[in-house]
Order: sequence, then C-alpha cells, then structure tokens
Amino acid sequence: MLATIDGVLDWPALKQLRAALADGAFVDGQTTAGFRAKRVKHNEQLSPKAADRKSLDDMILNALRGHDDFQRLAFPKAIQRPLFSRYGVGMNYGLHVDDALMGKERRIRSDLSVTVFLNNPDDYDGGELEMMSAFGPQEVKLPAGSAVLYPSSTLHRVKPVAAGERLAAVTWVQSFIADPARREILIDVDRMRRRLTSVDPDGEETDLAFKTYANLLRMWSDV
Repeated sequence: MLATIDGVLDWPALKQLRAALADGAFVDGQTTAGFRAKRVKHNEQLSPKAADRKSLDDMILNALRGHDDFQRLAFPKAIQRPLFSRYGVGMNYGLHVDDALMGKERRIRSDLSVTVFLNNPDDYDGGELEMMSAFGPQEVKLPAGSAVLYPSSTLHRVKPVAAGERLAAVTWVQSFIADPARREILIDVDRMRRRLTSVDPDGEETDLAFKTYANLLRMWSDV
C-alpha cells in the first residue's frame, strides 16, 4: 500500500534543514548502498560526521513520530535514522529493493520505506520516485514537507534529475504489523471507526468497530 502524508515538516523546519544541508559535507551515496544497489546508486548523502547531524536526524524522526497520519498508517515499532540525499543534474538511483535489515548498531527489519521531500517539485526537473506495482509503475513527486510511505519490498528507483537539485530524507520503519495485508485491513477498519464516530458516536456499531480494531491489533501485533 502506497500512501502520501502531507505536512510532516513545516516551513521553519524545512528552512532550518535546507540551510544545514547547504553548508553540510556530502559523501558518495554508494557508501551506504547494499551489495547490488552499488551498481545503480548515483547520488550524494550527508556525511554521518556532519555538524549537527544528530539534531537533523531528530528533526525528521520527531516529525514522523508526532504525525497522526504516519502513526495510523505505519504502526511504527522502530524507525531507522534517516539518510539525507542530494541529487544533482544527471544523478539517479536505478531500480533496486531496499535491504531487509537496516542499521549497524541497532538492526531493524525494513517493513516500510519513507521518503520525506525537502524541496518543491518545481525546484528540479525529473527526479521522480517510481515504484513498480501490480498496476504498473507509479511515480511520486511531492511538495516540500510531504512524505510517501510504501512497502520496502517494492522495486523502485529515483529517475535522473535533468535540472536543479533534489533533496530528500529517507528512512525505514519496522512496523508492529509486519504483514502488509493485515496492516491494510487495520487501516480500513480505522477509517470505518473514525467515520462511525463522526456520524453516530454512541452507536452500537461504533463500539463494535473500536472493539474489532483493538482485537485485531492485539492479535496481529509483533511485540
């Protein structure tokens, strides 16, 4: 299930992040690529030794943790510290799948991948995030501060940047609900219970929807 989330970062946070990235030290993106991905990864990433790196990481992590839609869609158990990626003209990240296990000191299973867009679509040409799905390729290019959430098992790529510069933060989530089909069912039931709450807050069906959601979450959670 692919989902877009608006308003993960507000303008002051974006301004602070972009100023830090403008002055930051970047390294070849292949330094964090997996065995096969090294063949197709052509971008730059903020050095892990860059000044204020931890505070920049925390800005992304805290924004995600504090966003209701992200919590509702991802059921996050753990979130990997982000990578800050920069794509100049001609740079791209060819077709690949994300590693199943992420991190060195603290390993997590990558159930969901997250891209937070740090500049606007009109700041660069090309650079679309393209996912391969059963319905064909799906392209995503969102406003600054918005994010896209998609299964880490998906083949995907970042298309070449033809002009300008693409900035993004990328991270991965280990979900309390590992099975994507179960996660989608829970998301659907949550939508139903929210709708019932608005039209019939004291109704029997509303109570049943909340009961069903809680019991499915209890049954399926990986804790």
